[in-house]
Amino acid sequence: LMLINCLEGKPLPVYGDGMNVRDWLHVSDHASAIEVVLAKGRVGEAYNIGGNNEWPNIEIVKRLAALVDEKTGKAPGTSEALITYVTDRPGHDRRYAIDSTKIRDELGWTPTYTFEAGLPETVDWYLENESWWRRIISGEYRDYYAKMYGERERL
Repeated sequence: LMLINCLEGKPLPVYGDGMNVRDWLHVSDHASAIEVVLAKGRVGEAYNIGGNNEWPNIEIVKRLAALVDEKTGKAPGTSEALITYVTDRPGHDRRYAIDSTKIRDELGWTPTYTFEAGLPETVDWYLENESWWRRIISGEYRDYYAKMYGERERL
């Protein structure tokens, strides 16, 4: 939502004061962790996958906005000006934390991407794959999903 809104010049809604903290994990790290669990994990065990990259939401949005401005030739601060603080959700968790000690100690997996390295790569991917995300936000993907799965009988 934030990246696409930023690219389209739409408001960037931030809950409350933006200081809610989240652990960020690059998609490649997520995929490699799943591969390690499949190859080395014990049947019936649960393994938390975390990025060890905790950041306040507002910091993420500001960094994202600055990157979009830089990579699209917008004047610095253009996208950050789109930040709109909205009423926080009732009961919204202030912090989500992942303890990924078990996957590290038992399976030897740790993330390879830092947030600082992964965010520019993610922005580049969205800039290079606009046709992909445009189909999703256009409703084409939702229509396909409804057609393929919406009318199936539940088991």
